[in-house]
Amino acid sequence: MQITVQLPDDLAEHEDPGREALEALVAEGYRSGPLNKKQVRSILGFETGYELDGFLKSWQIDRGAYSIEDYEHDLLTLEKLRDRDSGPQPG
Repeated sequence: MQITVQLPDDLAEHEDPGREALEALVAEGYRSGPLNKKQVRSILGFETGYELDGFLKSWQIDRGAYSIEDYEHDLLTLEKLRDRDSGPQPG
C-alpha cells in the first residue's frame, strides 16, 4: 500500500523528507502501541534487531522499561503480601 502525504516546505527541503516522515510515523505508532517490533522492522526495512534497537533509542523509546506506575503497583502488591503474612497465625 502506498500513502501520499503533503509535507511542509521546510521539511520537504531536507535530504530525505519521505524517510523522515515515515520514521516519525512508525516511531509514534510503536510508542503508542499499534505497531510491534516485527512490524517496525518490516516497514523500515531493518534486517537486524540491532538496527531496530538503534532506531528506538534514537527516538528515545523504551516501551519495555520499568515505569513509575509499575513500581507503584509492585509496591502495593508487596504491602498487601506483607499484611497478609503478618496477620494472626492459627494456633
